[in-house]
Amino acid sequence: MAQSAKGELNYRCPMCLKRDLDLDLAYDKDKKEYYCYRCAFHGTEKDVLRLNEQFKEKYGRLKERVVDFGEDNEPPKFKPHKAGEQ
Repeated sequence: MAQSAKGELNYRCPMCLKRDLDLDLAYDKDKKEYYCYRCAFHGTEKDVLRLNEQFKEKYGRLKERVVDFGEDNEPPKFKPHKAGEQ
């Protein structure tokens, strides 16, 4: 989901992102924390950024394909995936 207006950055709910839902977090100025309308998530900006980094780690190689799994104790080899390739 694209951010609709320029200005302050909207954070995505990390718990909803894990379930493939893309929802913006609301900000409570009094408590200085973010919360989600859909699920029970609430946390500081630091919590949101930490959980979103975990999400990036999970899907970081989404546009890469494994070329060779290698031998034991060797990391697999990847190549970039181009649309239309198998």
